[in-house]
Amino acid sequence: MGKGHILGYDMNEKYCQISYYNEAENEPETMQNTSGNYQIPLVIGYYKEQWIYGRTAKRLDTMMPGYMVDDLYTKACKRERVKIDDKVYDAVWLLAKFVKLTLEKFETIQFLTFTTPETDIDIYKMLKGIGQHLGLQKSQICVQDYKESFCQYMIFQPKELWQYESALFFCDEQRIKAFMLRKLNTGTLHDGESFITVDEVVNAHMKELRALYPIISEERARDADASFKAMIENVFEKKVVSSVYLTGEGFENEWYPNSLRVLCNGRRAFLGNNLYSKGACYTSMRKCLDVDEGPVYLDETKLTERICLRMRLGGREGWHPIVAWGERWYEADGQWEVLLEDTSDIEVLVESLTGEDVQVEKISLEGLPERVDYSLRIQIEVMFLDKNTCKLILKDIGFGEFYPATDFQAEKLIDLGGTNGQFNSMS
Repeated sequence: MGKGHILGYDMNEKYCQISYYNEAENEPETMQNTSGNYQIPLVIGYYKEQWIYGRTAKRLDTMMPGYMVDDLYTKACKRERVKIDDKVYDAVWLLAKFVKLTLEKFETIQFLTFTTPETDIDIYKMLKGIGQHLGLQKSQICVQDYKESFCQYMIFQPKELWQYESALFFCDEQRIKAFMLRKLNTGTLHDGESFITVDEVVNAHMKELRALYPIISEERARDADASFKAMIENVFEKKVVSSVYLTGEGFENEWYPNSLRVLCNGRRAFLGNNLYSKGACYTSMRKCLDVDEGPVYLDETKLTERICLRMRLGGREGWHPIVAWGERWYEADGQWEVLLEDTSDIEVLVESLTGEDVQVEKISLEGLPERVDYSLRIQIEVMFLDKNTCKLILKDIGFGEFYPATDFQAEKLIDLGGTNGQFNSMS
């Protein structure tokens, strides 16, 4: 490979975790910390002109409070300013410093995917900026949420594990979440592509769980087991589930024997805490390596429209995507250069997965100078103004010394209209 490391970086309110592509095994491998486990506490400190992080920073704080910042991810998301030893820092800068310290062993990075519990345009911009702070280009950085990381992880598992639906349960000291991966029915085939999604089906606080920490009470454990068993039976009702994954510190204590028997009844179950970082690493692998693209992941935040231009490539005329379905609108901006055969109008096709309507638009090239075939070089820029509005900008950029660029520019607004809840109809 020789181009640098391919990484997945899991980040949440408590800790981070790093998985990297092991070329020899052709699989992600999760980096262990000095304590022999995967999780690095997401805290940073500064003492005697030296930056420290993780468990080292936590140990320092127990002996000498005031030199460490915790809740760093949350503070960075809120753009807070925090104090360490009477000096004020920007929390985003501290988070970037933390990320850089944790990645020191990876001298060069080819691609980095961040995964967080949820993501939005602000988190996306913050993590893209942190990646650039490491010296990466925007094109070398991806940001996705935990649901998408679960999906990407599953795509690379044996097909029998997600032949039907697959379940993920997360548990900490006070709540249990349940997610289901399922295939989407788009009604018709689209170039042979298939689509999958992950639904959050349970997000429940269980008072019994809190009593299990730090010492298990047998009575409370039985109550929690009974509650969890009932939850599983409700989630699995009328579903065919191929596999189950348990993640989160709440499953580290063996308080759920009856629930486990239900989970393992006719399906395979897995326990571990590095699924999200591995899922992020799989995304990085898909971006960098020659691997099967697999199904397209969709959720309510992703575009269910595809925008294509009619043009000739490799001697064949057809519709060629410039915005693919499955992208988030704030990640879909792009820029291309094309050679045109003539100055006739350019046709734009907008195709939706959630309906039968096909929208065809035309962009007039009136005013563009006549030139010999394929000497018309046009720059096409895609710019999303919001989740429902896309702007196409066409500029004449000339053809080397033979034909200088002109001031020709054409623009077209494409109204995507939004899914209006139709995403949920793709059951």
